[in-house]
Amino acid sequence: MAITQAICTVFKQDLMSPGGNLAAQTLKCALYDNTASLAANTTAYATANEVSSSGTNYTAGGNALTNVAISVDGTTAIFDADNVSFANATISAQAALLYNANNSNSAIAVLDFGGVKTSTNGTFELQFPTANSSAGLIRIA
Repeated sequence: MAITQAICTVFKQDLMSPGGNLAAQTLKCALYDNTASLAANTTAYATANEVSSSGTNYTAGGNALTNVAISVDGTTAIFDADNVSFANATISAQAALLYNANNSNSAIAVLDFGGVKTSTNGTFELQFPTANSSAGLIRIA
């Protein structure tokens, strides 16, 4: 099993399709353990190797992204959303999958944490980078 950070190929195809407006979709973030196999060829959210349900805020499928925004910095389009938090949770995760719940759970991006990150009866938070042309969560130049 391996995790490779990537913008998923199916998402690139979805951008070219009708309904590609991310700001109008229900986008979600699911967490995966270090045995998951996620990469650019991931096509959709799946429960295999997803972290166990824990605490008051993590259930299978993860949390919805809030305040999704699309902006432009120079000639770069940037996708951004609020940080995602799972409160009162005991979680060990190595990756997250961003996916579109309105489009057959179609994969958007794999986020590799570079190692297993944990919380014990605390908040597990994904802190997204500043939305600009050099550090945005998803950037298309």
